[in-house]
Amino acid sequence: MLVTLEGLDGSGKTTVWERLRSDDTVPDDAVFTREPTDTWYGDAVQRSIDDDDADSLAELFLYTADHAAHLSNTVRPALGEERLVVSDRYSDSRYAYQGATLEASETFDDPLSYVREVHAPWTRPPDRTVYLDLDPETAARRSGATNKFETADYLSTVRNNYERLIDADPERFVRVDATADPDTVYERVRAAILD
Repeated sequence: MLVTLEGLDGSGKTTVWERLRSDDTVPDDAVFTREPTDTWYGDAVQRSIDDDDADSLAELFLYTADHAAHLSNTVRPALGEERLVVSDRYSDSRYAYQGATLEASETFDDPLSYVREVHAPWTRPPDRTVYLDLDPETAARRSGATNKFETADYLSTVRNNYERLIDADPERFVRVDATADPDTVYERVRAAILD
């Protein structure tokens, strides 16, 4: 089973992911992974994130390459062994974030749909996605607005994109209020995964 953790920067995904890794109720053979990855593909993505002038379309293809390698080298092999895979960010992040980035270019009628089409051959849909829901202003404050993807205006578009994804596939998504105290958030995420 492939479970993904999604949400705006500052929503607590990585904190929850790290706690799950040390939770003894999670299967011992579970695979914990993330995007961008720790490979040279992920390094290229990180360099692009740090470059305020990076071309948004080129950036999309860097993310897609990282995702394709992640799927091939980590996700599919683990699923083939019938292991639980928990990923901190996955394809929905691409759709929501790169869809928002391309929206500024005014080249595409529906940037989110374009990103999904580009990604389609190189992905495998998650079985369950836990969406940590947080308003853009709180997300920007929590994340520190340290890069171009962490401003409240940008995150507002990202959040709208996540809402579109949830509306299109409501059975897959489990919404968790990320404004609750950290222990409550963790328990709700853990229950959504293990149940």
